[in-house]
Amino acid sequence: MNPEKDFAPLTPNIVRALNDKLYEKRKVAALEIEKLVREFVAQNNTVQIKHVIQTLSQEFALSQHPHSRKGGLIGLAACSIALGKDIVTESNKFDLVGFIPLLRERIYSNNQYARQFIISWILVLESVPDINLLDYLPEILDGLFQILGDNGKEIRKMCEVVLGEFLKEIKKNPSSVKFAEMANILVIHCQTTDDLIQLTAMCWMREFIQLAGRVMLPYSSGILTAVLPCLAYDDRKKSIKEVANVCNQSLMKLVTPEDDEPDEPKPVVQKQAEPNPDDSSAKQEGAASGGPDGSCDSSFSSGISVFNPASTERAPVTLHLDGIVQVLSCHLSNMAIGMMTRIAVLKWLYHLYIKTPRKMFRHTDSLFPTLLQTLSDESDEVILKDLEVLAEIASSPAGQMDDPGPLDGPDLRVSHSELQVPTPGRAGLLKTPGTKGLECSPSTPTMNSYFYKFMINLLKRFSSERKLLEVRGGFIIRGLGAHETTHKAACFWQLCLLLNAENIFHSMADILLREEDLKFASTMVHTLNTILLTSTELFQLRNQLKDLKTPESQNLFCCLYRSWCHNPVTTVSLCFLTQNYRHAYDLIQKFGDLEVTVDFLTEVDKLVQLIECPIFTYLRLQLLDVKNNPYLIKALYGLLMLLPQSSAFQLLSHRLQCVPNPELLQTGDGVKAAPKSQKADSPSIDYAELLQHFERVQKKHLEVRHQRSGRGDHLDRRVVL
Repeated sequence: MNPEKDFAPLTPNIVRALNDKLYEKRKVAALEIEKLVREFVAQNNTVQIKHVIQTLSQEFALSQHPHSRKGGLIGLAACSIALGKDIVTESNKFDLVGFIPLLRERIYSNNQYARQFIISWILVLESVPDINLLDYLPEILDGLFQILGDNGKEIRKMCEVVLGEFLKEIKKNPSSVKFAEMANILVIHCQTTDDLIQLTAMCWMREFIQLAGRVMLPYSSGILTAVLPCLAYDDRKKSIKEVANVCNQSLMKLVTPEDDEPDEPKPVVQKQAEPNPDDSSAKQEGAASGGPDGSCDSSFSSGISVFNPASTERAPVTLHLDGIVQVLSCHLSNMAIGMMTRIAVLKWLYHLYIKTPRKMFRHTDSLFPTLLQTLSDESDEVILKDLEVLAEIASSPAGQMDDPGPLDGPDLRVSHSELQVPTPGRAGLLKTPGTKGLECSPSTPTMNSYFYKFMINLLKRFSSERKLLEVRGGFIIRGLGAHETTHKAACFWQLCLLLNAENIFHSMADILLREEDLKFASTMVHTLNTILLTSTELFQLRNQLKDLKTPESQNLFCCLYRSWCHNPVTTVSLCFLTQNYRHAYDLIQKFGDLEVTVDFLTEVDKLVQLIECPIFTYLRLQLLDVKNNPYLIKALYGLLMLLPQSSAFQLLSHRLQCVPNPELLQTGDGVKAAPKSQKADSPSIDYAELLQHFERVQKKHLEVRHQRSGRGDHLDRRVVL
């Protein structure tokens, strides 16, 4: 720098001090410059002020000499102090457009002083009425959230103030806010481990969803990725959990039936949709959930440039389910995620099936395994919500319109064609011509093809997870077939609007008829029979079976009977329920040809206990009519003869001792005894064929048991009944 050059109004002493290598001397020069500029301000001498600033900028700040550059910067800082918010607020030539790129670049500095300087500038710009900083907020919002995580409490507080002021402006002027450009920024910071950043970002997300509405729909998968885990937070993060819950509920309300496919006929085979401008939005949504495949990986490594806001704003707001379903499925299958998150996921799935069933049925095949896996959840509430989703899938009319595809993978034991319910001709049980076949229940209009698929997969799950059957089997089936709202079934009353017990029992019995694993079939039949006879929710179904007055009830009995034959004692109990006492006696006569085991006697013991329950009150009262119910008494004596002299033997023996002498029941005027209560065998049911079927099934069971114990020749385990 030329020492002889004129730097007026800066004095030679100030110039030398600005170029000095010692900071203390440069600081003294800065104080002199501040004093000089204040004098010019008092004199309103703008010419000299501009000259000082130009000199410091051109001759010092841009100098090649490091000490001179430092002197120029500290001199300019002194000018700023002397002038205050007047540089920006009073000048109509401030280049905000040119300033924002510098602000965006410097905002990512980790230096505390630089961050404080940046925040101060933003506060100044935000306070100027003529400057609309909201237009440039997408460019600096990510940096502000970065600064919010600073170690210094003062800087964090200043940043909180800045973000708070911006949020106030957003609420006042939502029409001028570029919500879409900032959506992914919030998604990223809603997943941080810093509580202050996460809470602040979640609060912004809440306001964005409520203010922008459906504009946020294309970013739903990313939002859900950020919000869902927060719903499982404990009281230590109660505030974040509460705000996240509001975000979740508000986002869910944005999905309406208008987001579904139009209600018009579609070809049976779903084809790949043609490319359209909205496809880019779908890809963007997938990226918002953590990666291009829409997975729920929370490590957003692609930064804030994932979305293309311009294309999103031009395109109509469309709900793209691919990414949403993938995120929901990922969270549901992750058992490490809290219960409340899984419940929220299931509520989302149910909501989507209600509002957008046609779109959702494209994803049903991929969701089925996860939904079935969820039946093993430890939480009853999770299981109930899971059953709601499965029930909606099984009963939705949308499932009837589209081809559901294959029922299962290649390991499914029987094909869909093999699972058609037997017709009267095939079954050989119904004599009355024109009677509706056994397919009446599974094919009722309220059910679609997914209902049968659900039953098949549910039984497969019980078969592969015996613990699930033992611990949760009754709970799950009762939940699906609830018909009454009682103290035991208050949670299930909504499910009875979607699935009815007759359909469930009819389809399960038909599927079990073709079950290869005979031991599982016997266990499953025992479980179903226990539910049928003991659940208060199934009162109407029991009444339907009790009288067998209609062809439908007779068909149901025949369908149940053929599967119930896997378990001899349950078959007898079904005959007791349906008042087929003569057939019950015939069955018990066959017990002498069976292999009587400890398990067998245990089940007879349980049946005796069951006869003493309120559900068989009508049966016990029929013992008063000895003349008209001889086979009931003989069947009970048959059970008594089967039992060893145990407590059950004593119980049944005492009951039979109470059977009155028919002569004592004669009235004085010779009127006959009580009216006939033993109904005649239904002429439309071939009981001889049923008995033969029972013998065939039990023979198969005997062969399999002997095969397992090594007492029989090698047999083909594939059983076709």
